Amino acid sequence: MKKINIGVIGLGNMGYLHLMSCLHMNDINVIAASDKSKNALKKAENLGVKNVYDDYQYLINKQSKELDAVVISLPNFLHFDSIQQSLEAGLDVFIEKPLSISVDESKKISRLVEKSGKKLMPGHCMRFLPAIEKMKKTADEGKLGNLEIITLESIQNGPLSHGLVPKPIPGWWFDPKRSGGGALIDLGYHLIDLFRFFAGDADVEFSCLDYKYNLPVEDGATVILNSKKSSTRGVINVGWFEKTIFPKFNFRTILHGDADFISTDQLLPRNLYIHAIEEGAKNFLRRVTGRKIHPLSYTYYYECHFKELRYFFNCINNDTNPSISAIDGLRTVEILEEAYKFSQRDSSTQTHLSLH
Repeated sequence: MKKINIGVIGLGNMGYLHLMSCLHMNDINVIAASDKSKNALKKAENLGVKNVYDDYQYLINKQSKELDAVVISLPNFLHFDSIQQSLEAGLDVFIEKPLSISVDESKKISRLVEKSGKKLMPGHCMRFLPAIEKMKKTADEGKLGNLEIITLESIQNGPLSHGLVPKPIPGWWFDPKRSGGGALIDLGYHLIDLFRFFAGDADVEFSCLDYKYNLPVEDGATVILNSKKSSTRGVINVGWFEKTIFPKFNFRTILHGDADFISTDQLLPRNLYIHAIEEGAKNFLRRVTGRKIHPLSYTYYYECHFKELRYFFNCINNDTNPSISAIDGLRTVEILEEAYKFSQRDSSTQTHLSLH
């Protein structure tokens, strides 16, 4: 297996997580990283990254001849430009969700990918969650019968932190022109993708946005989807109103078939704290005996981020196209647009994808 040279663009929470994942892969060389934060760049240097830049454009311009791919985890409004520059530099691209903040940009990205002949995979990480993988296998084997209803819920902090672990909030989160929206694009993006994963493409039947905190973006949403190829209906609930501390993670998916049902709650570790301790002990033993550790396995939910990157890099090594494509990202953004349009408020408080 050949070595893949990559650059990590953006070293916020997710970017740093991706950086750490890459550093645990034997066939990956992280040769460059970029971020505006000097502290973030210093951390990268301390981890052995030799080339650091305070502007992602410098990284692409100066390192593209040495790179095979980039992992991008920038604020939403920078996705289109960073993807375009990376593809035009001849690089394969992994991009954190959302693909972009508008349908127009997402369509342009799809055309750029086709024109470039390069690989692009958006970070639809929930497909790689062990519970979701098991549910997909069960559904595909026909054990649930025909899927009638899929309920999907994700209630988290969003950018709002618990008082015990305060953190600053970058301004772009609450600017709909730069974020694309609030809780719906942040959390609902994953749930819309999961509905498509199980039931195929969809239309929006109903959507309602919540503004409990009187923010410029929605802090909660309920969306009802209809499958385009079957009678399956999806009910999605998302919110930023629950100040939990990791490893608590309020997420669930239930597949209701006409023969049986299955829920993530049936497949998760019984106690996430005990799970973390057990996996941490296993990794310690793996390390002292010279075996490969399983990064992020102790977190359960975050391990899917490692798995999606591993899958993307395997696609590069095997010269295969990722099963999650720019088109999947585009369709998710299109469905989000439908949901935002359905829930239009008066112009002073309306949240929408930046389509104009």
